[in-house]
Amino acid sequence: MQIPRHEFPTRNILRILETHTRDFWEDVDDLREHPSWFSNVLADAIQLLARHCVVDPEADKLESWEACVTAMQVGSALFASAQATTDSIEYRIGHKMHTVRAGALPRAHAGNWLNAFWLACVCREKKRMTELCRFPVSLLRQAEGAFDEYIYSWVEALQAYVLKRPEFGDKLVAAVDGTDPTVLRHAPRDGVLQIMYPPMNLLTQLARGDQEKFNTELAKAVEWHKDYWTRDEDRRLTAEGLVALGPLAVACLAVDSGFTITVESEYLPKHLLEGAWVNEFPT
Repeated sequence: MQIPRHEFPTRNILRILETHTRDFWEDVDDLREHPSWFSNVLADAIQLLARHCVVDPEADKLESWEACVTAMQVGSALFASAQATTDSIEYRIGHKMHTVRAGALPRAHAGNWLNAFWLACVCREKKRMTELCRFPVSLLRQAEGAFDEYIYSWVEALQAYVLKRPEFGDKLVAAVDGTDPTVLRHAPRDGVLQIMYPPMNLLTQLARGDQEKFNTELAKAVEWHKDYWTRDEDRRLTAEGLVALGPLAVACLAVDSGFTITVESEYLPKHLLEGAWVNEFPT
């Protein structure tokens, strides 16, 4: 099944990429002194990945894989900084080591955790996935921002899935139940139902080993993603919507579990889904 991506302006995209890339690396260097900027740097890294996928829809170019790895490294560095017991840490971002100041705990919230985890899944970084899954949910609750309760159950479900903990099923059910619009207090309903819920549904089918149902639900997830990011002009022009990061990440887990994915879409860049560039260079 093919689901085309919505149109996105490509005028001057290469110049925009060049400018945003330069600004991004300046901000990475500033993490030496300002861990409070981590949320912005992670968001910018994800947008850079998405913009690479504008000019490279299947992510078959090395530059697109480098952008994905860099975003993954920033996400993982955020949570390493949040738990650091020294004043700073050395962390690889891109192709070199960077000094990152400790103290990112206020930015180590559940939303950033999910993005960091999704990126680690796409990059097939099992060590980083495991490290993130050992990050205490109690610390996520100490970070800045107001989140509905379902998101903590969702993080706990993902952690239990990776670490093979017995509470996986209960936490997943609690997460799904918590997306009921009648119990939401903070997150917008359309974002929860069209962006946050679909990966939960996909993980359910993966855990059941139901490949056919997984593909059926993956198609729905991509359609919901498309609907959400084309609801108005502001969303349509936001680069973040060009890649369905959550569904892509769970689909990567499914591929690694032996599933054959039959859904084709630029929202699920082919070579990221297949892990074509994994182990190409040190990460």
